[in-house]
Amino acid sequence: MFKVIAPDAKLLRNILAAVSTLVEEVDFNMNEEGISLKALDPSHVAMVSLTWPKQSFEKYECDKLTKVRINLSNVQKLLKKAKSDESVEINYDEDSRKLTMILKGKVTKKFIIPTLESSEEEAPSPKLTFNAKVKMLSSSLKEIIDDAEAIADNVTLEATQEKFIVNATSELSNATFEVEKGSEALLELEVKEPSKATFNLNFLAEMVKAGASASEVATLEFSTNMPIKLEFNLIQANLVYYLAPRIETT
Repeated sequence: MFKVIAPDAKLLRNILAAVSTLVEEVDFNMNEEGISLKALDPSHVAMVSLTWPKQSFEKYECDKLTKVRINLSNVQKLLKKAKSDESVEINYDEDSRKLTMILKGKVTKKFIIPTLESSEEEAPSPKLTFNAKVKMLSSSLKEIIDDAEAIADNVTLEATQEKFIVNATSELSNATFEVEKGSEALLELEVKEPSKATFNLNFLAEMVKAGASASEVATLEFSTNMPIKLEFNLIQANLVYYLAPRIETT
């Protein structure tokens, strides 16, 4: 049996939108502790991880490990107008393999959704160590990435003891953004050793956009020419992206 009531339907909408930046379908794993997922994008360049503990829910009932695979775009369409003052009740019927969603606000809406065949594959947990950690306002990070996206297809992130630097370069243009210690936008800067890595902006921009819509703070961790970890602590859940670097070969 699986039945939960989430007090904020808009949060569910934002979570699904954040996951859908990388995948169209995903397996949600439910157990006694809460809901989680890990998924790789089709090219295996990026990964998304979500943990949503049972304490975040108004009601949470799950008597055994349950895996449910859904088409994200189909569910997002149903939640398009979901509001923060609406609750959402979710029930899964193993016999029919259908998910029932009931949104309660000024109007009660009930949707019954077919689920898909679960995948046998599971994304591995990345085992990484990082030399740089940057915690900043997600709105400021989004502004930087949006501006960089207008210049180039890739972006280079650099962390020194004194500042966080973002550089975007194309054949015709160059843009540099610096956030120094003491800036209101920079909440924390920890650098074991100076680090620098380049990432694809198509992926990174979508991740930042999705995370910034749900969280006020973004945490970036990276090392030279290694994958980046991009974390957003939502009010009731934790969202993490990983993205492999672009390494130029000569």
